Amino acid sequence: MTSNDAGAAGDPRAQAQAKRLNKKVIGISLAAALGGFLFGFDTAVINGAVDSLSETFELNAAITGFAVSSALIGCAVGAWFAGPVANKIGRIKVMLIASALFFVSAFGSGLAFSVVDLILWRVIGGLGIGAASVIAPAYIAEVSPARIRGRLGSLQQLAIVTGIFASLLTDAALAGAAGGASNVLWLGQEAWRWMFMAAAVPAVAYGLFALRIPESPRYLVAKGETKKAAEVLREFTGVQDVDHKIADIENSLKSDTKASLKDLRGKRLGLKPIVWVGILLSVFQQFVGINVIFYYSTTLWRSVGFSEDDALLTSVITSVTNIVVTIVAILLIDRIGRRILLLAGSTGMFVSLGMMAVAFTQATMTTASDGTSTASLDGAWATVALIAANAFVVFFGASWGPVVWVLLGEMFPNRIRASALAVAAAAQWVANFAISTSFPVLADIGLSFAYAFYAFFALLSLFFVFYKIPETRGKELEDMRDDFVIKRGHIVESA
Repeated sequence: MTSNDAGAAGDPRAQAQAKRLNKKVIGISLAAALGGFLFGFDTAVINGAVDSLSETFELNAAITGFAVSSALIGCAVGAWFAGPVANKIGRIKVMLIASALFFVSAFGSGLAFSVVDLILWRVIGGLGIGAASVIAPAYIAEVSPARIRGRLGSLQQLAIVTGIFASLLTDAALAGAAGGASNVLWLGQEAWRWMFMAAAVPAVAYGLFALRIPESPRYLVAKGETKKAAEVLREFTGVQDVDHKIADIENSLKSDTKASLKDLRGKRLGLKPIVWVGILLSVFQQFVGINVIFYYSTTLWRSVGFSEDDALLTSVITSVTNIVVTIVAILLIDRIGRRILLLAGSTGMFVSLGMMAVAFTQATMTTASDGTSTASLDGAWATVALIAANAFVVFFGASWGPVVWVLLGEMFPNRIRASALAVAAAAQWVANFAISTSFPVLADIGLSFAYAFYAFFALLSLFFVFYKIPETRGKELEDMRDDFVIKRGHIVESA
C-alpha cells in the first residue's frame, strides 16, 4: 500500500474523495478506451463483408486474405510511430489524428471501386487503429492509481471486444435488412459497403470525447508543465501529496537525451530485455489465432453447415461471450494478478485449440470449380468444433485479451513507455497480419493443420509466461525499470 492509500484508509473524508475521484478517472479512461472500440469495430467489420467483397471483386484465397488483413499494415506503421509522436505532441492530439483517419477510412472503404483502393483505405484506417492501440493503454496507465490500474487498463480490451460485438451486430443487421450482404440496401449501395461506412459514427464520437479529457500528467511533467500536471493528478487520480508524486515522475524521467526509439537499445540482441518481453508477449497474443475467429468466424460457421444469417448470429453470440469474460477478467486482475490469468488462459487455449484441430480431421473436403477447397463438418464433430471455438474465446477473453494490454501499459519505465509500447504494439500488428493473411492458405491445407499450429503457440505461451512475465500488480509506474532480469516471473536482479 502506498502512503497515499494509507492516508485514505484512515480518513473517512479522504475515502469519500477517493471514490469521487475514481469516478472521474474511470470516465477519462473510458473516453480514452473508445480508441479500443474503434480498433475492434474497424478490424472486425470485415467479417460480414469478406465473402461479398470476394465475390464483387472476384478474388482468390490469397488476395482475399490480403484484403482482410491489409488494415494491419497500417496498424503496424501507426503503432510504430504513435509513441514518438505522442512524446512530441501529446497523447490527446494523437487520439484526434486517429479519429480523423478512422473517419476517412470508413467512407473510402465503403465506396471503394476496386480491391486496390479498398486496400489503400483499409491501410489508412489501420494507421488510426495502430495509433489508438498504443495511446489508449499508455494514457490509461498514466492516469490510473496503482490500486485500480489493472481494472482500468482492462477497459481497453473491454472496448475492443465491445467494438467487435458492435461491428458484428451491425453486419448482421445490415445484411438482414438487405436480405444478404451482397444485396443493395440504401442509395444504390450494397449492404457490405454500409458495413464499412458505419465505422464513421464511432470515429466522430472518439474525436469528441478526446477533446474533453485532460492530457497525461506524466507527459505534462516531461514537458515542464508541472502546474497542469498537478491539477490533473489532484482532480482525477486522487493523489494527496501532489508535489511528492511529481518529484517521483521527474526522477523517473531523468535522462541526458529525449525519449526516442534509440532509448530502447540494449546489450542483448539490440534491445533492452524488458522490450523483448513486451514484443514476445504481443506476438504470442496473436499467434494463438484469436483474430482468425473474429475475422473469419462467419466463413468458419458456414463451413460447419450454418446459413449466412445463422453464421452471422453465431459470430455475434461469440462476441457477446468475449465481452462477458472480459468483464470477469476486469474483476479479477487486481485481485489475483496478471500471471495467474495468463497461465490459466494459455492452458485453456491449448486444450480448446487442440479439440478444434481434432474435430477438423473429420471434415469433408469439397473442391469448387475455381479449385478452392472448402471443409464441412457434420453431426457431433460440428458441435465439438462449435463448443471448442467458444471455449477458446472464453479462455482468451478472460486472460490474454485484457492482460496483455494492461501489462504493455504498465511494465515499461516512464521514460521509454510510449516508445517501447509502440514497438511492442507494432510487433503485435505484424504478427496479426501474418496470422490473418496466412489463414486462407492454411485453411486450404487443412483447418486441422491451422488449429494445431495455433495450439502449438498456445503451449509455448504457457512456458513463456511462467519464465519471463513479471507480476506488476500493485506496483507504481515510477518503480518500473528497464534493466530488470526476470526469472520464473519474479524480478530477481538488475542486468
